[in-house]
Amino acid sequence: MIGVVVCGVGGRMGNLVVATVKEDPDLVMVGGLAHEGHPCIGMDAGMAAGCGTLEVAVTNNLNELVAGCDVLIDFSVPVFSLKNLEVCGLNGKAIVIGSTGFTAEEMGVVREISRDIPVVLSPNMSVGVNAVFRILRDTAKILGDDFEVEIVEAHHRLKKDSPSGTAIRMGEVVAESLGRDFSKVARYHRQGVCGERSKKEIGMQTVRGGDIVGDHTVYFIGMGERIEITHRAHTRDMFSRGAVKAAKWVINQDSGLYDMQDVLGLQ
Repeated sequence: MIGVVVCGVGGRMGNLVVATVKEDPDLVMVGGLAHEGHPCIGMDAGMAAGCGTLEVAVTNNLNELVAGCDVLIDFSVPVFSLKNLEVCGLNGKAIVIGSTGFTAEEMGVVREISRDIPVVLSPNMSVGVNAVFRILRDTAKILGDDFEVEIVEAHHRLKKDSPSGTAIRMGEVVAESLGRDFSKVARYHRQGVCGERSKKEIGMQTVRGGDIVGDHTVYFIGMGERIEITHRAHTRDMFSRGAVKAAKWVINQDSGLYDMQDVLGLQ
């Protein structure tokens, strides 16, 4: 059995991961984490997640749990993910991170620690989204510079980062296929008389509202035709299933930084 610690118990994604781990015959939950002051601290992790008793208490101290686990699954925010990553690095434990919104400096820390342990970090754990990444890569190569690229993403009103990590990764995938530096060609804002659209920019547009789980559309727009590639998430279950798939995969890997393309063999 693979021992799993879940970070973010009491949150939307953390609770789903707890339930998914409970259902998997190859996994056993050995600990649950929540941030200091969260009302679920001290509760049974299963009860906190709404999936029945697991006889595992929720704590805010990973050091109490890390010795008995094989892998940590973390859907939180970068500041907590980095702290958990550091503990895993010091203790030689694998980690799966689904948090988004990392800065370039924070990603540098992730890469440094991944020299010592296997790390899966993906802005989207969905199998479908990762299939779309592959489709985007191939489509961009076929179309080349003859089609302009625009990316539109929509999420619920509570999402903290913008654009989504998935949208940014879509932009990076397209830019890499076209031989462009995404950080230089991404266009996040248009207002007023901003001039003609440059040929190589990649537009990034954001919609926030209601309870949208996650919609992403990439437009390849040419003269007289356009291609629209869309992924719509109906529930968050797919993210937890992908994270569990990644957790079962990463424990057998050498130290390094991986993503879901690696997990699914799509590289």
